[in-house]
Amino acid sequence: MYEQNHLAAKISAASDGHHDAVFLNNHQTGTDVTYATFWANAERMAAVLAKAGVAPGDRVAVQAPKTVAMLELYVGTVLAGGVFLPLNTGYTPAEVSYFLNDASPGVFVCDPAGLAAMGPVADAAGVGVVLTLDAAETGTLVDARNAQAPGFSAVARTPDDLAAILYTSGTTGRSKGAMLTHGALASNSQVLKDVWRFTRDDVLIHALPIFHTHGLFVATNVTLMAGGSAIFMAGFDAPAICDYMHKATVLMGVPTFYVRLLDTKGIGQAARSMRLFISGSAPLLAETHDQWRAVTGHAILERYGMTETNMNTSNPYDGDRRAGTVGFPLPKTDLKICDPSTGAELAQGEIGVIEVRGPNVFSGYWKMPEKTAEELRADGFFITGDLGRIDEDGYVHIVGRGKDLIITGGFNVYPKEVESVIDELEGVNESAVIGVPHPDFGEGVVAVVVPQKGATISAQDVSAGVATQLAKFKQPKRVVIVDALVRNTMGKVQKNVLRDQYADLLR
Repeated sequence: MYEQNHLAAKISAASDGHHDAVFLNNHQTGTDVTYATFWANAERMAAVLAKAGVAPGDRVAVQAPKTVAMLELYVGTVLAGGVFLPLNTGYTPAEVSYFLNDASPGVFVCDPAGLAAMGPVADAAGVGVVLTLDAAETGTLVDARNAQAPGFSAVARTPDDLAAILYTSGTTGRSKGAMLTHGALASNSQVLKDVWRFTRDDVLIHALPIFHTHGLFVATNVTLMAGGSAIFMAGFDAPAICDYMHKATVLMGVPTFYVRLLDTKGIGQAARSMRLFISGSAPLLAETHDQWRAVTGHAILERYGMTETNMNTSNPYDGDRRAGTVGFPLPKTDLKICDPSTGAELAQGEIGVIEVRGPNVFSGYWKMPEKTAEELRADGFFITGDLGRIDEDGYVHIVGRGKDLIITGGFNVYPKEVESVIDELEGVNESAVIGVPHPDFGEGVVAVVVPQKGATISAQDVSAGVATQLAKFKQPKRVVIVDALVRNTMGKVQKNVLRDQYADLLR
């Protein structure tokens, strides 16, 4: 239908001749959205963007609630030849300011409730057009969409053209914009659709956020590409998800979903009619995997991916889904374990840094050629920073994460970004931020803080100081005030010791 636009053509093909079928059942309103309605509204969104001056390659930034209209805007951006830039709804104005100044979008969409704070930020960043979208699917964006006549001629885009930029937290405190092409998103969605056996008969329970790779590019694109349907929920609601299982076939979630669902009445019986449960974005504990199988009769299918590479591996659809592993490399994806010092490939069973290559891999970091060159090799392999090994049966095991990455509730937090904010607070000499076990989120953020000599600073002072600077998921769940940080003989802070010392702090 949109042959000249690579990604749009790929994700729309399955709905040809299928336009009266339901694409989304909106949990908030109880209404069905057909493929015909969705694509017609996406075309109107594209027309809105074109009228606002969005040209091929221009960025469209969005920080708005999860709605059907936001999905229409994503596809509309693709149709208009733009580059979609979703932002976590928890980001503060200070954080959004960085993204808008770095990406220089032509359009910014935000929640009208936050317009008073975000409007001046957008103005200061030179954003030409600011539109609004709220959880009730009202706002100036929807008004502009509804004012457009139907029909839009999709802008030609090739597999190598950018379709999206997703920002990842940076190890130096500066976030990096991962550039994802039409080809990378389309190829990965096609592979996942085939590997996970998605068809028009599937009904996905979609409870993931859509500012993240998992909910936007995996859940949404795969459903579109299969011509299936989704029960579209604004957020995670365990009882509602349990109730929906009798008419659904697939759930994609993060480990926290499954931990909470296990505590939901009736989950064992409700899950029996489902076809597939998928988990990602954070490590799934073997204990959760085993308990889920015992209660529901299903083995959760765990996979491994990241913002820069989309999905890399998956446990098998047919075969042993092994707890504690992320399965095998996906078709068309090369994966190897390398020596972190030399880059040389290691023998089977040895632990090293995971490197991946394939059509799924991003094309580099936005306006960061030096950083791109550091992490993306000339032969196409991306250095993930994750530590892993491949066992004798070919299963990939993630055994550690490079750069002290913290994954809390499925979201990535780099300690340096949080430390940079804490260290600027009055009375703080230095800090060390670590991740420790958390019963609900997998890991929780903990800040170990050293006051300046003679200064008096409390844990409450630190928490209050970061509240306006960092998204909620990045803020420490506990602050510990100490006289000094433990260091090795070279003066480096020993975060491994701190993690052991405070391992039970959030249990």
